[in-house]
Amino acid sequence: MRSQPLVEGRLPPSQPSPGRGRSQSRVKGVKAALDAWFASRGWKPFKFQREVWKAIAQGQSGLLHATTGAGKTYAVWLGALLAFSRARKQSAIKSAQMPTPMPLTVLWLTPMRALAADTLRALQQPLEILGAEVHPWSAGARSGDTSSAERSAQNTRLPSVLVTTPESLSLLLARADARDVLGHVQMAVVDEWHELLGNKRGVQVQLALARLRRWNADLAIWGMSATLGNLHEAMHALLGHEDGVLVQGQVPKKLVIDSLLPGRAERFPWGGHLGLTMLPQVIDEIAASKTTLVFTNTRSQSEIWYQAMLEARPEWAGVIALHHGSLDREVREWVERGLKSGELKAVVCTSSLDLGVDFLPVERVLQIGSPKGVARLLQRAGRSGHAPGRPSRITLVPTHSIEMVEGSAARTAIAAGHIEARHSPDQPLDVLVQHLVTVALGGGFVPDDLYDEVRGTAAYEGLARESWQWCLDFVSQGGPSLSAYPDYRRAVPDADGVWRVPDARLARRHRMNIGTIVSDASMAVQYLGGSKIGNVEESFVARMKPGDCFLFGGRLLELVRIHDMTAWVRRATGKRPAVPRWSGGRMPLSNTLADAVVQQLALAGEGRYDSPELRCVRPLLEIQQQWSALPTPQTLLAETLSTREGSHLFLYPFAGRHVHLGLASLLAWRIAQHEARTFSIAVNDYGFELLSATEVDWAVLLPQVLGLPESKSKSDGDGDGGGDGAHEALLHEVLASLNAGELAQRRFREIARVSGLIFQGYPGEKRSSKQLQASSSLFWEVFRKYDPGNRLLQQAEQELLAQELEIGRLRTSLARMATQQLVLKPLARPTPFSFPLMVELFREKLSNENVADRIARMVEQLEKATGGVLTAGGVERVKGTLAFGQEGPGKPPRPARPRRERRRPSRPLPPL
Repeated sequence: MRSQPLVEGRLPPSQPSPGRGRSQSRVKGVKAALDAWFASRGWKPFKFQREVWKAIAQGQSGLLHATTGAGKTYAVWLGALLAFSRARKQSAIKSAQMPTPMPLTVLWLTPMRALAADTLRALQQPLEILGAEVHPWSAGARSGDTSSAERSAQNTRLPSVLVTTPESLSLLLARADARDVLGHVQMAVVDEWHELLGNKRGVQVQLALARLRRWNADLAIWGMSATLGNLHEAMHALLGHEDGVLVQGQVPKKLVIDSLLPGRAERFPWGGHLGLTMLPQVIDEIAASKTTLVFTNTRSQSEIWYQAMLEARPEWAGVIALHHGSLDREVREWVERGLKSGELKAVVCTSSLDLGVDFLPVERVLQIGSPKGVARLLQRAGRSGHAPGRPSRITLVPTHSIEMVEGSAARTAIAAGHIEARHSPDQPLDVLVQHLVTVALGGGFVPDDLYDEVRGTAAYEGLARESWQWCLDFVSQGGPSLSAYPDYRRAVPDADGVWRVPDARLARRHRMNIGTIVSDASMAVQYLGGSKIGNVEESFVARMKPGDCFLFGGRLLELVRIHDMTAWVRRATGKRPAVPRWSGGRMPLSNTLADAVVQQLALAGEGRYDSPELRCVRPLLEIQQQWSALPTPQTLLAETLSTREGSHLFLYPFAGRHVHLGLASLLAWRIAQHEARTFSIAVNDYGFELLSATEVDWAVLLPQVLGLPESKSKSDGDGDGGGDGAHEALLHEVLASLNAGELAQRRFREIARVSGLIFQGYPGEKRSSKQLQASSSLFWEVFRKYDPGNRLLQQAEQELLAQELEIGRLRTSLARMATQQLVLKPLARPTPFSFPLMVELFREKLSNENVADRIARMVEQLEKATGGVLTAGGVERVKGTLAFGQEGPGKPPRPARPRRERRRPSRPLPPL
């Protein structure tokens, strides 16, 4: 174990301090009781569980990585019971008085409130068998769902083990007696660490753990995860140092990944073209299983599939259900209870059921559409057979022909152990500003001491003194532009140099807005004179008029009126519904899965169609290869086509839609530097399209605009595009190629909320997104004009690049493309790969009716060109599939318009 320097006279957290070993205080009876409990259930501890118990007993911290349902919870929890249980005095054992439970000893952090109750039940079970000679443990949960009565009781005395969320832990840290309440915690456990690691909630956890370590240098910290590719980096982010114990649970568990394949694969697909044609097969699979989870990638798709299943099997009403994050908590809890009891046959759900909750009756998992990533696929597969020794099975249901390749690719990636990495955000100052006020409330802080503490986290280990001083200035006066406003004097030093919150009103405001979860303003959906159904985004409801209908919670609802941020509705029948769309729906294909897909396409190019999925999609791939080529890891495929719309370029980097948007904008901007041009852009997970109304010589221009920019001078780097100068040049080009100001301002809105610039309101106070947007826009303009060096403005730009445009992946993609052989194929007609991109562009310009008509005619012409006779199935069938290709926020629902009796013939397509 590597030695570490002493910090403030403390021993390094990774090394047991004198007397830190737990064997002296361990109660022998606890081990005997737990052994008997395991034996009564027919269990035997796995090797990895014994490893964790030993490490905890030695006072070590670490990360446990094991498959879902392998027994991670008991590995850590029983280790805590063995290490921290205390013997009662003989006189106390003989006393008739009820013994006082142990003080707060273990903090158990969970990423979702919905998991708290389930986790609490799992922790309580072994407590019941502890003998009378052991100090009893009490267990409780504290989250936004905790009742006021229970919260009041906890304010007097917290339980021995507390299950809570990052936000509730921060609220505890904001108590004036925080050190007295939390200073004796012996162990902190972070469940589902992979879910927190890559976002600001994970940074919030890092800062909270650093505060607990300051109060107790012997604090043990353990994380649990099932789907991480960068384990050592993840453990460093959790512990703040490298010297932890990494335990990998190798438990034999059968995992089955298969695909539900259509009778035939469309050779010219468009987004979501399979639509509900897969519904009969999905119904058959559900009917053949006891309990099934049907995962979709978006809440909108879950609504559509649930309604379609009910229409197909009306007798299933009451035994199938819908579950997503916008439904009311009581509805979600009813569904979860039905799953646990086995009363429900199927639940259509989203990521709301990805994590943690144990549903032992679940036999099958169906994934509608692409899983987008290997980790997400594994996480959802683990929802079935959620127990050691039980097989897990997930079946992919493609909504697009090319998605079939992903099933074969995912199996290959998992067999090779390839899982996506997740990285901690780097120095988000809005989270740090919020933490400073939290600590100022929780007893106050001395800046130099807190600076050392904060730098002990992975997220802020590189925090410069200048950035730290800026944060102090910001919480003390709001920076130079807000110094005249007392509301922004949120923390100031007292006579002893300890920084505290000077105003009780500001303290209340801060406590009400702690957290980093930021979402668009939502409206409650409630029946007239009845119960609440859930929440939809305000931007969706704002487009509707009284009398309009929409599908929500599996019901057809009619909007009656909007009042006090509530959409009052009643049941409707027989009217054409709109489907709510929530922001953040479009997930990009991960690098890991995209690379595996390209490997599968390369195998197909060699004539190796070894998997059922490749054999099913073989007609499409053979046409692609015949008319153009198939991508490989060594080649970059580009296609060009001239139509009446103009000059098309199709490029296939296979880097995910976010990166493709950045690449398309960047290439369009670079081309426009040679000659002024206007481009239309379409993207999907496999590639992108650039369309110019004027002729473009792609063969000449494309090689010139691909690749990384060169450094401006040798001092900037090594001159080959790999130095800091090249990186800065790329950032400049990307920002110049997009409407970066508008995009960064949107990011700033979230940063303003987290940093406390915008007060979101007290409970029950209704503030619309327009009010919040106006407030953030005002700050944006003030800072840009009077405080251009404001670091929150810089953070908005950095987050835009890192998160929305994925600048790291974009740069990697450009570097890889520069090493690949460019294969440029002039086309006589659209190929199976280019056709879906053309459809994406149609959708931006045409109504669904016109898009459907055009798709049907184009598919018929393309099929004739192959010598086939297959068609798209008619305009109405095409129109019915279009909703399945829209994963994100869509255009406002169009009112139904009567079709004209006669139409003029459409203009003919160019010859194919």
